[in-house]
Amino acid sequence: MEIAFHIGANCTDGDRLLKSLLRDVDRLAEAGVAVPGPGRYRSILREAVAAEMQGRGAPGTREVLMDAILDGRETRRVVLSNSTFLALPARLFDGGAFYGTTAARLEALRRLFPGDRIELNLALRNPAGLVPAVWAQAKSRDIEGWFAGVGPERIRWFPVIEAIRRSAPEMGLRVWCNEDAALLWPDILLGLAGLGEGAPLSGRHDLLEAIMSPDGLERFRSYMSLHPGQTAEQERRVVGAFLDKYAIAAETWDEADLPGWTATTFAAVTEAYEADVARIAAMPGVTFLQP
Repeated sequence: MEIAFHIGANCTDGDRLLKSLLRDVDRLAEAGVAVPGPGRYRSILREAVAAEMQGRGAPGTREVLMDAILDGRETRRVVLSNSTFLALPARLFDGGAFYGTTAARLEALRRLFPGDRIELNLALRNPAGLVPAVWAQAKSRDIEGWFAGVGPERIRWFPVIEAIRRSAPEMGLRVWCNEDAALLWPDILLGLAGLGEGAPLSGRHDLLEAIMSPDGLERFRSYMSLHPGQTAEQERRVVGAFLDKYAIAAETWDEADLPGWTATTFAAVTEAYEADVARIAAMPGVTFLQP
């Protein structure tokens, strides 16, 4: 079976990807693609992964999980999504690194689904915005303890992607920048569903509802209805043009604050992120989506 797993990152899409796909759950089922609700799998899968990481995995867990997830339905592909799979907010720096338990989690996932084809899907986000957003969700108020000794210079995405490729080289890996998600939304949805370009999906413009003014959204929809049949590249250009004019600034820019970080810190973290993105885009074994 194919398992398309959206594994994060924290504070990126806010479950919008899953909600967009659930709008077409019946149509996707006809194509052999199951999109179960998150209540069916998030807690039990987290518990199963934790058990594997602690050496308490039990034989037959895969069958138990799939029975709970699919409720006996036959399918060729299942889409799972959990933006906190790699780390709960309070545990972003567990293991003494940014997403420091990534390798162990993916090795556990491999043991849970040994005969399945797993595809990982991951949205990167500039740590200058991600770290303050995750800190705001963490229950601890001990920020030094939360950082676990990890300084800003070590909050890098490239080592995380290296850990994924090293620990799970047989798993497909699709990566994009959350900052580009509005331009890539149809591509991301189609990739998760395993469908080709042009397949109809009701939620292909869902993200625009959150980041574009109502007037701009109405004009965009009117334009698209009058200009059907555009290629993915043409559609991205149209979306970009409308966002340039009608984007809601508060929804598209990070205005972050974090105890101990200065403007110089945020600038350095952003510069490191941009360098990492360029390196990740060129990595073998990574399908990097970009506008």
